[in-house]
Amino acid sequence: MGMSVTISAAGAQDAEQILKLQYLCYQSEAELYGDYGIEPLTQSLDDLRAEIAQGHALVARLGDEVVASVRGSVDEGGTARIAKLIVHPRMQRHGLGGRLLDAIEKRFSGEDAAKRFQLFTGHRSENNLRLYRSRGYLQVSSEQVGPRLTLLTLEKEALTRDFAASA
Repeated sequence: MGMSVTISAAGAQDAEQILKLQYLCYQSEAELYGDYGIEPLTQSLDDLRAEIAQGHALVARLGDEVVASVRGSVDEGGTARIAKLIVHPRMQRHGLGGRLLDAIEKRFSGEDAAKRFQLFTGHRSENNLRLYRSRGYLQVSSEQVGPRLTLLTLEKEALTRDFAASA
């Protein structure tokens, strides 16, 4: 019988596995944009540990292995910025990215009372865009950050507790 994937809060002890997974997952993005100097491929373990400590991070585990992760934080204005949603290549296209996105939105809606969710991706990252749009995200801006890369910012409003309870 196969193991099921579980989603839980990440801690400092998960940082090394997350960093290795991040490096693996962002290879395809680097290739797509012809830039292997992107921040997810150059981030240090210490920087990742600090990022986990400052915000929220979730991991999906298959047994003891971290197979997916997402991070984010909520600013003073109530915008939850979701970042680095990664899923191991062998686990992609099975709904795990959507489950993680739903889980971090739920966490931000609960304890941090986020008013909106925001994330970004590259303009050629069709799989990412498809997932985000299927979850209600709409493009709100774009920024050319290099000769081959335009970052698209997508956003959606958080459901209020009153609305969510009556839906």
